[in-house]
Amino acid sequence: MNLIDPAGAPTDDRVNLLIVDDVPQNLVAMEALLRRDGLNILCAGSGAQALELLLEHEVALALLDVHMPEIDGFSLAELMRGSQRSRDVPIIFLTASPNDPVRAFKGYETGAVDFLHKPIEPQVIMSKVNVFIEMYQQKQLLKARNHALEHALKLNETMMAVLTHDLRTPLAAILLCADKLSLDLPDDIPVQRTLGHLENSAQRMARMVEQLLDFSKIRTGGLRLHATDCDLAELAAVVVAEIARAYPQARIDLQVDGDARLQGDPDRLAQLLSNLIGNAVLHGGDAPVLVRLAGDRDAPLRLQVRNAGQIPHTLLPRLFEPFKASFHDSRGLGLGLFIASEFARAHGGTLVAQNLDATVVFETLLQRRSR
Repeated sequence: MNLIDPAGAPTDDRVNLLIVDDVPQNLVAMEALLRRDGLNILCAGSGAQALELLLEHEVALALLDVHMPEIDGFSLAELMRGSQRSRDVPIIFLTASPNDPVRAFKGYETGAVDFLHKPIEPQVIMSKVNVFIEMYQQKQLLKARNHALEHALKLNETMMAVLTHDLRTPLAAILLCADKLSLDLPDDIPVQRTLGHLENSAQRMARMVEQLLDFSKIRTGGLRLHATDCDLAELAAVVVAEIARAYPQARIDLQVDGDARLQGDPDRLAQLLSNLIGNAVLHGGDAPVLVRLAGDRDAPLRLQVRNAGQIPHTLLPRLFEPFKASFHDSRGLGLGLFIASEFARAHGGTLVAQNLDATVVFETLLQRRSR
């Protein structure tokens, strides 16, 4: 079985098996019994030598003799369990002593998976070794596949970041041309209507591109806050006015109780407000949307957005997952609430949603000082 690394190159598929016994004849006999293609047998005549081998090699299975001078099998097993490198290596104890439940219990207590008494039947030891070798190979195969998948995901995220960044330039050109055409072309209703559709579609696509860019920054750890002293009440008033112009039929009430100043990134905070309020307007029906800011200067600032309706209880636990479809018709990429949640987290808060009577409430506490 050949394993593949994330770059596509085959890796060494030989499996290491450790045998520890202070009697050389036993080592020779066991090695001769278990030798086969693809299996690298490591032999140690003492516990100290076994520890040295474990520092150099990754081992699929360890066969330990119980009775050894200086470091016996039980002590060696305890030392193996105390090392990050060898703590998960399966251990089979081998002993010539009579069957003793107390000693067997001690062996299992130190992490053994089996306890065999000499003389050992060749078929028994070979069948047990085969099982653990196969388990190890499957584990390595899964690890290689996971590495390959992580590598592919990283490439996809990098590609998405580059793509979304580069798309902003042609979109800006489209918007500029649409704006210029609306001034230069005749004041003809069908023409102006077509230009309006073009401009609205380009603006919608531009918002999607910005969301994808924010998403890629969050996923790759590239999101950086440019914190400054700002007034969230002023930011909220600007955002409410923008959304009111986009949705003239919407009723949005802004309520400020106490001090709304904090140190944060104005652009990210405005996006947080825009995503929450825009979501509430889209899914709140004809009822008014309430945006409330409250808090004393020495306490976190509470941001709350309320709208009429109910979120299905099955959706609540996954509401802030990326690319999650909205609970009504999806009008975007499903990234708005995810980005809002991440921007709240970047400002020391946790965005939560809950159903209260016939109202949906989004709420977070924002820290006054940027971390």
